Amino acid sequence: MDNNSLAHTKWNCICHIVFIPKYRRKVMYGKVKKDVQEILKKLCEYKGIEILDGTVCADHVHLCVKIPPKFSVSACMGYLKWKSALMIFDRHPEEKAYRDKHFWAKGYYVDTMGRNEEQVRRYIKDQEETDKSEK
Repeated sequence: MDNNSLAHTKWNCICHIVFIPKYRRKVMYGKVKKDVQEILKKLCEYKGIEILDGTVCADHVHLCVKIPPKFSVSACMGYLKWKSALMIFDRHPEEKAYRDKHFWAKGYYVDTMGRNEEQVRRYIKDQEETDKSEK
């Protein structure tokens, strides 16, 4: 099992995240697409978020990321969407006028990526049985 660690924590928090531009307009192509990829990589590096896989499509972004447990998914998404929008508008001022100061739509989709879901459930059940037998 691939574990990362903080001071007193071992963790492996992998999430699949999908988010879209405002009104799901197909705006991420060419230079904007390349800049969005670069910006998201840079922002994730700043926060210690590891991008395992990801793609920027014309009207949405898929990210498979490892988020340290010291951050909530919503805090990470708020940071990524807020800072990336500012950086995109800085590089592409025409987008700011077109988007009315909002590049990303509200909300996102997130799903956890449990590798061994059955094993974990079995382990938890075994732990419950061990706990009951000790009482």
